[in-house]
Amino acid sequence: MTLEEVVGCNITDKKMDTVSQALEELLVAAQRQDCLTVGVYESAKLMNVDPDCVVLCVLATDEEDQDDIALQIHFTLLQAFCCDNDINILRVSGLRRLAQVLGEPTTVDNSEPRDFHCIIVTNPQCQPLKCQALMDVGNYCEESRCKNQWIPYLSLQER
Repeated sequence: MTLEEVVGCNITDKKMDTVSQALEELLVAAQRQDCLTVGVYESAKLMNVDPDCVVLCVLATDEEDQDDIALQIHFTLLQAFCCDNDINILRVSGLRRLAQVLGEPTTVDNSEPRDFHCIIVTNPQCQPLKCQALMDVGNYCEESRCKNQWIPYLSLQER
């Protein structure tokens, strides 16, 4: 490994950590302002009704979800819709971390766990979401598209 490769890896790792933290901050802020939709079906319905208010689509999977054909088909359709409507998309791993960030209880009380495979962040026109984290995540998505990586990927780490 050359010095350039080591330095490049460190910069890339630091950038990923910064974007991961910005994503977590954004999700918490959006949840507080009721600008968050969780679930594949709920997200698809919202995007169909008002795609102009959607600013970010987070598609989350873990290794055990890779063989779920139905989920992969949903993701393909959501990604196509987002690309057609200029909506930023992020693919992430770390469903457990997403649940922690969004305050999902760890104990099961006979209720159905929420579906964190798709999370939509909206930005209503009447009271726009103003947050540095939204700009940071948006910039990361834009930089990725400039590098021909149309759907950037992040790995959320347990804390």
